[in-house]
Amino acid sequence: MKAFLKKEWMEGLRTGRTGILLLLFALFGIMNPAIAKLTPWLIETMSESFASAGIVTTAVTVDAMFSWMQFYKNAPMALLLFLLLSSGSFTAEYQKGTLIPTVAKGLPRWKILAAKALALSALWTALYFLCYGITYGYNAYFWDNHIAAHLLFAAACYWMFGIWLLALLVLFSTLAKTSSQVLLGIGAAAIALYALSVFPKCSKILPLKLMDAMPLLQSLASPQDYYAPMALSGITALLCIALSIPCFNRKYL
Repeated sequence: MKAFLKKEWMEGLRTGRTGILLLLFALFGIMNPAIAKLTPWLIETMSESFASAGIVTTAVTVDAMFSWMQFYKNAPMALLLFLLLSSGSFTAEYQKGTLIPTVAKGLPRWKILAAKALALSALWTALYFLCYGITYGYNAYFWDNHIAAHLLFAAACYWMFGIWLLALLVLFSTLAKTSSQVLLGIGAAAIALYALSVFPKCSKILPLKLMDAMPLLQSLASPQDYYAPMALSGITALLCIALSIPCFNRKYL
């Protein structure tokens, strides 16, 4: 299993996937405070154009909260890119037949699955908190992060949502043959969640609530409001991994 973890790490480096994701997440981290810092200048620059169109503009004051708002607006795009680039983690192995020699030599299939799940989770954790750390550092330099409440807990909520989606990715990867089918499965699960969130009682406990972190930062919600969706996300993620083991054991390689 250690050898397979090393193989996953080396494959990510050699294919350039890890480098691309590192660059993208670092860029997102820089972009959040940059947008906040440039917004007043952009509005001031375009004020004459707005005035000629009959639109009255006023001076805009930005702070760390504005930058954190950008962070949680851009986080779904960063997570989507991560899923797109990671969706072939299993299916590329099926198509190339690279898992057959390791299984034939006696490596248990569950160790292959565990190594891939751990590698994906570790990469997501490192990249997400890299992006978070860059934004936090710039916000502390330009403004004051104390304006936002529950910063770390809000970040943990969105991180947990990413872990939940990765568990779905692992499960669908043991069922599907191509990366597009994996993405379709994740998309179908997301659509089902959005349909259930129409009901107020369901929306309070569904994993989708973990994406709505701004009320926490603005002290409009308390951490207790997010305990139920975090628990449900953790339980369903573990169930997805547990179900993926027998599915992967029966998978034709």
